[in-house]
Amino acid sequence: MSVQTIDLLKEELPVHQESLHLTGDTKTGLVLVDVVNGFCTVGAGNLAPRQPDKQISEMVDESVRLARVFCDRKWPVFAFLDSHHPDIPEPPYPPHCIVGTEESELVPALKWLENEGNVTLRRKDCIDGFLGSVEEDGSNVFINWVQSNQIKAILVVGICTDICVLDFVCTTLSARNRRLLVPLEDVIVYSRGCATFDLPVDVAKTAKDVVAHPQELMHHIGLYIAKGRGAKVVSEVSEVSLNTKNP
Repeated sequence: MSVQTIDLLKEELPVHQESLHLTGDTKTGLVLVDVVNGFCTVGAGNLAPRQPDKQISEMVDESVRLARVFCDRKWPVFAFLDSHHPDIPEPPYPPHCIVGTEESELVPALKWLENEGNVTLRRKDCIDGFLGSVEEDGSNVFINWVQSNQIKAILVVGICTDICVLDFVCTTLSARNRRLLVPLEDVIVYSRGCATFDLPVDVAKTAKDVVAHPQELMHHIGLYIAKGRGAKVVSEVSEVSLNTKNP
């Protein structure tokens, strides 16, 4: 798909993006969606990039930066890790992020999160992390995290913008509207902190039952739909000095 075509579609489907300054005045939690090897590390699996990818690399870098900011300030962090049982498929996708493999582990630059006291890790076996947080007794780990930390805003980063990130954002917005996530008010998606995969049209045409997925376009569409559902979309996130505390 040509750059001109994508630019035209962006003009027809604009996404107004703001800037976010983390002042600590509003209790904010960081949510990382599937920043795992199986989606981010070159050659790590069926759904991993085949070669270095600029958009995915920037997403990882921004996720690491923000994770450092939140952990340095002991602000709450929630990280989803896509993790599947080998005998339970997730159509239409090929096997990926199998439990117990490196695919389902955080990327090397984020492995340190496993030792941080303010971080909640949640392995999920479905696209939508909100649904993947449901326990056998009907409780929801993500809802409990929001309520126990009295979070009023979440900042969402991760992969894929138009799949796992979008599904989680849309369900969270619906749950917020149903008053299931009190005191949550804002769901904020950081565009540079999100990414999706690239499967150009010309490549998809050469494979059976494969749907084209042009990266830049689908990334934009994911942001567009999230914005339309009620999320805030930001293109820049800056932080305060270390002596400022999140209430």
